[in-house]
Amino acid sequence: MNPDVVLQQTPAEILDYTIDWTTRGLGTDTIATSVWTVFPTDMSAASPAPSFTGTTTTVWLSEGTAGTYYAVTNTITTAGGREMQETFVINCVPQRFI
Repeated sequence: MNPDVVLQQTPAEILDYTIDWTTRGLGTDTIATSVWTVFPTDMSAASPAPSFTGTTTTVWLSEGTAGTYYAVTNTITTAGGREMQETFVINCVPQRFI
């Protein structure tokens, strides 16, 4: 995800976000663990539960307060023992306009 991009989500939506760690130089290493955090904490991981493959991580997010920006951080540990972290920002909006 591009750190210059602020994503949008409404409090009523449940949306999934995926990080492809091969773009961060994962190489032939694979993901062994993945932990997601959201700040402020009134936006939360929804069902289905966060998941990961050998090279990607996914979280489903719901709730939140309109007018609030959320920092969503994924920390992974690789099978090779590296720890990597990626953060993206979500602007919780009251509604979306097309």
